[in-house]
Amino acid sequence: MILPSQPKAQASLPCISTLSRWIRFIAIILTMVIGTRFGITLTQAGHFADHRLGQPKNLNGYFPFLLSETPEAWEQRATRLRHQLLVANGLWPMPTRTPLNAVIHGRIDQGDYTVEKVFMETFPGYFLTGSLYRPKGWEGPRPAILSPHGHWNQGRFMENEDILMEINQGAERFENGGRSPLQSRNVQLARMGCIVFHYDMVGYADNQQISYELAHRFAEQREHMNEAEGWGLFSAQAEARLQSVMGLQTWNSIRALDFLTGLPEVDTDRLAITGASGGGTQSFMMGALDARLAACFPAVMVSTAMQGGCTCENASGLRIHEGNVAIAALVAPKPLGMTGANDWTVEMTTKGYPQLEQLYETLGHKERVSLAALNHFGHNYNYVSRSAMYHFMNRHLNLGLQTPIVERDYERQDKSSMTVWSHGYEAPEGGEAFEKGLLKYWAEDAAEQLAATHQSLHAFRHWYGTGIRAILGRELATAGETQLNIVQKTDRDTYWEMSGELGNTTHKESVTLLYLQPKQWNGRTLIWPTARGIAGLLNDQGQPSASVRKALEGGSTVIGMNLIGQGPSPLEANQIVNNGRAFAGYTYGYNHPLFAQRVHDILSVIQHVRHHPEPHSSTLELVGLAGAGHWVAAARALAYEVIDRSTIDTAGFHFANLKDYRDSNFLHGAIKYGDLLGMLALGTPSHLNLAMPGTQEGTLLDNLFASAGFPARLKRLPGDDLVQAALQP
Repeated sequence: MILPSQPKAQASLPCISTLSRWIRFIAIILTMVIGTRFGITLTQAGHFADHRLGQPKNLNGYFPFLLSETPEAWEQRATRLRHQLLVANGLWPMPTRTPLNAVIHGRIDQGDYTVEKVFMETFPGYFLTGSLYRPKGWEGPRPAILSPHGHWNQGRFMENEDILMEINQGAERFENGGRSPLQSRNVQLARMGCIVFHYDMVGYADNQQISYELAHRFAEQREHMNEAEGWGLFSAQAEARLQSVMGLQTWNSIRALDFLTGLPEVDTDRLAITGASGGGTQSFMMGALDARLAACFPAVMVSTAMQGGCTCENASGLRIHEGNVAIAALVAPKPLGMTGANDWTVEMTTKGYPQLEQLYETLGHKERVSLAALNHFGHNYNYVSRSAMYHFMNRHLNLGLQTPIVERDYERQDKSSMTVWSHGYEAPEGGEAFEKGLLKYWAEDAAEQLAATHQSLHAFRHWYGTGIRAILGRELATAGETQLNIVQKTDRDTYWEMSGELGNTTHKESVTLLYLQPKQWNGRTLIWPTARGIAGLLNDQGQPSASVRKALEGGSTVIGMNLIGQGPSPLEANQIVNNGRAFAGYTYGYNHPLFAQRVHDILSVIQHVRHHPEPHSSTLELVGLAGAGHWVAAARALAYEVIDRSTIDTAGFHFANLKDYRDSNFLHGAIKYGDLLGMLALGTPSHLNLAMPGTQEGTLLDNLFASAGFPARLKRLPGDDLVQAALQP
């Protein structure tokens, strides 16, 4: 507890100066006594910095990879990060694996390998397309490699027009093969005895049901694609269901691996992935999420600098806590190979890679991680880079080939010979109607799977709880340590009125508090946020409102607060990254939404009350009235184990009603995980006084409270009765 700073005494008034020092000394002693009595931490005066008040982080920030102290700590961190990635990609739960109905046709025999055309349904009616390379003359099951292409012009159909310059620089060896470095790596890997599937990213080559312009050049919101009954990608409705191009591509990669493992000649113990640029993003994301892969080689992408500039490489919630180096590290201790170039990966040798080496060494396999820093080349997957990859695959897929492995020229295929929509097979229709139908199916499939958990509190907490904790970005175990500075303290006869600042020293955040504590405290503490912040607890004269005064007269402490964005200069909307394109993932992929930040503030207050010095609060309750019910419901979902009771008026709030991702109450993924009802249900079986319109919505709450064995802990009350319910012990 800190008293306000005192003005310096004038030198001409030594007696007053001496008296002032004695008064200050006595005040400090009294403050210490009172502070100890009421559990307020004594600190030096000062202002807690709040990093959230600066400019929001963007994809061009700095994303260092900090090592965990022990392998066990890393494993716990890795588990949390995998869950975060699955949630952000819209893959928690994983979509239903419907039949692929794969078609393989148009075989071209190239002597020592073959090339075939492939299309399959990753979702019903949504087709993934690509080329399948198979080796000839090899015995036994063969290793298989996924080959996502990245952001090269025309993708799988790419033709390099600057090949002579590339040859002159030593980047390529052959004029013919060098015109398609994408085909070159697939051909060479097939010649090395590997089965390779080279598949199209969304909007490239044969994959046109969702266009290139939409998937990779999206810029402005489409109002007609943002309705609750029909929505499209990038809309607030899609973001609230965690549907993104990034997630769609990741799902395509998972299904592509399903396709490969279904081929009878594939050795499912020797599966790998390699791609560069955007294909590198897909490579390390698959390495993080799909345990079937035995090795991963993302080229010119893993970096502590730029994280991926395309809309297809970003998703809300994806990189808020960690960057690409940490995501790539999730494949450990399996082999991880990378290349660097004179691009955003140029500093990997000193920033990122040394930490990866230390991680692998800690896990006992330092020899399994490698980086070819080819910084004299620009952004590429050229012959020199591919050579590093060939030797990596030879070693870690146990190909047993003699080294050095030297790439040979080959007969390059043109677009007409590569397109899968030939030999009587016609390209499927796409467009906005298809887009709406695809996202509707994706949402309904997830909702059906999640609904199956409604009868079991354990299952509900696993699936909904993991999702809600990920989108809110925090939980009780990670709420952080807090420190309270009281800057003003007033004796109000029967209670102490204290204002101060609560700093979360772990997360570098702060929140302004109003601390009202009866002199005859009964041990009960009410954490009471409002839509107007501290002002919402006061009347027009700046005194406690009638309901707050009743709580104080009953012996309860009341803690009010200005959540972030409340107070003298209130925020009415989220602070959006200035990217030039209206895509939520560019902001919420790196920053928590304002809604989540306000929930974090409530969680910090909960932590303070839980951990202050003796005497502890015997009862800790949350009050969510006057437009604060949605924040309190979310905070209760994260901290229900330590909350004795909550009194919440939802005031009819639904995330599904929000049409703008910039809205101050927007939260990505909120609709997917049950809207506000899902958060209320996650707080089961903590006592709940609830005013929530709609009887059908309450069925889930009834079921979960009953299954937990505490149906009486849920009380539905009219809104007018909630204040009285909150005041009753």
